[in-house]
Amino acid sequence: MSSTSFTLSPQHPLARYGWDEGFADAFTPYAAEGFVPGRIVRVDRGRCDLVVADETADDGVRTVHSDTSLVTTGDPLRIMCTGDWAAVDLTTGHVRALLPRRTAFVRSTSSQRSEGQILAANVEQALIAVPLSTDPDLGRVERFLALAWESGAEPVVVLTKADLVPDPAVLGHLLADTEAAAPGVQVFAVSAATGEGVDVLGAVLSGGTSVLLGPSGAGKSTLANALVGADVQDVQAIRDRDGKGRHTTTTRNLLPLPGGGVLIDTPGLRGVGLWDAEGGVSRTFSEIEALAAECRFPDCGHDSEPGCAVTAAISDGSLSPRRLDSYRKLLRENQRLAARTDARLRAELRREWKLRRAEGAYMVERKRGRSR
Repeated sequence: MSSTSFTLSPQHPLARYGWDEGFADAFTPYAAEGFVPGRIVRVDRGRCDLVVADETADDGVRTVHSDTSLVTTGDPLRIMCTGDWAAVDLTTGHVRALLPRRTAFVRSTSSQRSEGQILAANVEQALIAVPLSTDPDLGRVERFLALAWESGAEPVVVLTKADLVPDPAVLGHLLADTEAAAPGVQVFAVSAATGEGVDVLGAVLSGGTSVLLGPSGAGKSTLANALVGADVQDVQAIRDRDGKGRHTTTTRNLLPLPGGGVLIDTPGLRGVGLWDAEGGVSRTFSEIEALAAECRFPDCGHDSEPGCAVTAAISDGSLSPRRLDSYRKLLRENQRLAARTDARLRAELRREWKLRRAEGAYMVERKRGRSR
């Protein structure tokens, strides 16, 4: 099949899944080998589901199940993920290669090994679901925002279950508080139960790839069903004893939206550790960074130093102490992770050096044995 078969056109069946000229150019060498492009819609234990073009299908696409053993890697950041574009060998049923990613949403794992975990690839917008069944955790929102900005995606905050806040004044205050924690970010209040705000959000998401993120019980699966316009994701009620949700979605699934574009629904996230997100933290707290640039001393700790623009802003009420505390917390966490990662890399280099030295000593002894 020629590479020209996969150039972008308004009628191309994969266009609604995000296929464009850039991915077509990256795919050119694989087309020459007879492979076809596919977008990964689900990954599960050494296999994955991909959507590929099919002229015989009613909507021009079909889902194929492929083996991933040929592209399996020990690097957690290079492992295939929902949202990846791949070169597929339909003859053997194998994924042969992954196309370069444009964006990647990564968090640190909960382990002590300082490893990153990729949650979604090639995403333009990251939807951060915040349930209004409880008071919004603004610190958690800021953590998600930092990861989203760092990934290269544009964050969007979605206050779900807005029907649980019937008082417009209270809802307005919750919106204002969240907007203050997310400068420069669109914030929507929606209710999948009543349909409030769903159409507006759907219009914002049309035409691109979005990922839906948040804790269990945030109403992500319900919102995904409302956006798709069908019950494509299972839904469970939250626990009565503590108001927390059960894990309904257990895999990351890529779902086509009726207005164009696709949505990646993800399992509930208990932990959201930063991963090399210094730039994302700076973007999330841009007003603090701007104030810090006005401090008298370039190394100001924003504590009791004279001429500190940050503490002055706290004193006059234009900056909340909570916001500064959150900024400091995320910076410290990111610095600790960077230090652990550097230590791990140094340890790996030492192990590699010792192995090479041992191999060298073995070869020397082997040569001596032959010369005797």
